[in-house]
Parts: sequence; C-alpha cells; structure tokens
Amino acid sequence: MKKRVVVTGLGAITPIGIGVEEYWQSLLAGKSGIGRVTRFDASDYGTQIAGEVKGFEPGNFMDKKEARRMDRFTQYAVAATKMALDHSGLDLNTINRDRIGTIIGSGIGGMETLHDQYHVLFEKGPNRISPFFVPMMIANIASGQVSIMYGLQGPCMTVVTACATGTNAIGEAFKLIQRGDADVMVCGGTEATISQAALAGFSSMKALSTRNDEPEKASRPFERDRDGFVMGEGAGIVVLETLEHAQARGAKIYAEMIGYGSNADAYHITAPAPEGAQAAKCMEMALKDGGIAPNEVDYINAHGTSTPLNDKNETLAVKRLFGDHAKKLAISSTKSMTGHLLGAAGGIEFIACVMSVAHDMIHPTINYDNPDPELDLDYVPNTARKQVVNVAMSNSFGFGGHNATIMVKKYQG
Repeated sequence: MKKRVVVTGLGAITPIGIGVEEYWQSLLAGKSGIGRVTRFDASDYGTQIAGEVKGFEPGNFMDKKEARRMDRFTQYAVAATKMALDHSGLDLNTINRDRIGTIIGSGIGGMETLHDQYHVLFEKGPNRISPFFVPMMIANIASGQVSIMYGLQGPCMTVVTACATGTNAIGEAFKLIQRGDADVMVCGGTEATISQAALAGFSSMKALSTRNDEPEKASRPFERDRDGFVMGEGAGIVVLETLEHAQARGAKIYAEMIGYGSNADAYHITAPAPEGAQAAKCMEMALKDGGIAPNEVDYINAHGTSTPLNDKNETLAVKRLFGDHAKKLAISSTKSMTGHLLGAAGGIEFIACVMSVAHDMIHPTINYDNPDPELDLDYVPNTARKQVVNVAMSNSFGFGGHNATIMVKKYQG
C-alpha cells in the first residue's frame, strides 16, 4: 500500500523575498522582483532585465569559507534547505539519517563558475584554473552539498529537466517515499544563471522580453502584449515526510501531496507541442495518481511563462483536460512577479500551492492589463483572491519537451 506523504517544511530564496513568509506576502501583494541587471553591464544586450535575488548573504546560512567554494546556485540550495529544515522542526540528531534523502535539481548548474573559469583559462592559462572548478559547476553538487552538510544518508540524486526540474525533483521524491525507500526527503530546485553567457544565449533565442524600460511590467503571462519570459534566480526547497513519521514527532502539516505526472512532448527542443496535448496528458496522469476528479481541482499554479506559445498551449491543455470545469478554475502565474527561475521555478511554485491550500488565498497574475481574446480562462488578474483551495495543481514544462505536474490537497487526518 502506498505511503501517505505530507509537506512539513518550506524554504525559499526568490527575487521577491528571502524566506517563505516574505515570499508569500510579496506574492499576495502582487510585488514584482524584476529590475535592471546589476551583476554586470547589460547595456549591449537585447534584454537588460532580470529577477535578481537581493540582500542574500551566504554567511547567514553557512560557513563563509565553505560558501566561497560553492557556486551561487549551490549557496541558494543550502540556504533554502536550512530554512526548510528549520521550518519543519526536524531534529536530525534523533532520527535515522539513513532514511532521509535529497533530490535537488538545477536546470543548468554552475553557470557563473563556468563563465569565470573560462576567463581564467583563456587569460591566464590552464594552471590557474581553480581546483574547485568542477565540483562548483556540476549540477548534482547542490544535492551533494546538502547531503554532506546535514548528514543525510538516504537516496541522493539530481534531476535535470530544464524548466521542469524542480517539479520533477519533488515528484520523484514523493514517489520514493510512497514506495518506502525513505521516510523524509529534502527536495526542490535551485538556479543562478543571471550571467553574461546565459542572458546572451536566451536573448539570441528571442525567448526573453525586451521591455527594458518597464522591468516590473515585463513578465505578463496570459496577457495580450506578452513578449517573452524574464530570467529569475533562487531556490525552492521542501521537506516531505510519510504521514506516520510526521505524526510520530508531532510535526505541523501544511498540506498532503497526492499526485505526480511526468511525460514528454517528443516534438521540439524548445517549442511546446501544438494544442497542448501532452501537457494535458501530464495533468491527467497527476489526477489519476492522486485519485482526484477534474472537477475537484480548485487552483492551478500555471507554468505561465509570458511567452506567446507557452501561455496559449497551456490554456488549450487546461481546456482539453478540464472541459467545462476549466472556466471555474482559478489559474495564476508566479512568474509574473518572480520571473522564470528555470530549474528552481517548480520549487517555489509548489510552495505557492502549499501556501494557497494552507491559507485559502490565491496570489494574482500581475501585469494583466489587456486580455488576449484567445486566452479566456480565469487568470486571477492583478489582485490576490480569498478562496477555499482544497486541491491545487502545479505545472512545469521544460525545453526538450519535459512535462511535469504535481498536486497537493488540504491535509485531513
């Protein structure tokens, strides 16, 4: 029999707040974290804006010497993990760490480190490359560092599925607990790709918004004048446990995780499959996994990237699966405020779903000024909404055709 899995800890590093409470209050307030790039001079770039994390001090979460040996994406993961573990109230000294695992994904890994060390290589030669170059850069090192720092000796792995990474990481952790391979999992996504090369690459693809004069209004999912996504960065890490384990230690339970779906478009390296057919099947898989009928879903945290194709196809996918109930669904995009955190997006968006279920509040899709006549669902425009949320779904769709959907519901003993 499948184990019941509950959410007991949340940790977030985002462009609109460090810590779950600041992040959540910013979401409800419709606060944008998008601004001009400050890490480097982006004046020659077609896109000069991003969702940077502000006020992050690694030394508040880890030893400063260790932090210098980590790429920013790993620092974010370690910090968000500390928050999630503290939030969960887990006492790691009294539980079996062989039964605590780690699945933390990153879409790209140590992009800043790669960029910096290439400069060293070409300007100073191979003998000046840092001995920490490879272990700072590789995508699995976030999971590895978290495991080492907290002595978590259960399953430890990394998911890399582009923009679906965080959602797949949480989904796979959920399944691992369900089948009895761990009692607790630390899972989610992390990303730090606001660098010259990454911004140039996404700009060259024409994937990014060029609304440089109005950064806070640049990310406008499902809106008529959307012109591309905005890069963001950060981490979203959660603690999942078996219900029995959580109850035995008297943990506060924020929601119950119930469903996971994952499939592939098998269509194109960057464009979603037409008509949203596979995205609809992915959501259907999550519904079946959770034993939930379509008309029981109250809220969808959309992938909602603010790109013309994604928002159209995701809307078509929701209509295809939910039929008449699609019009009754509340749908919103976290990315309207945070930008697109790539591999970390699924982590912070799952947290938004958990908070919606826990507090019966739905954050808005901001910058929704001019409706797109083709996109006619309820995108919770501009203002947060008080509404009972018993069941919430979170979608993530990544380059390469990766689709992932996870679901939570209110916990009932």
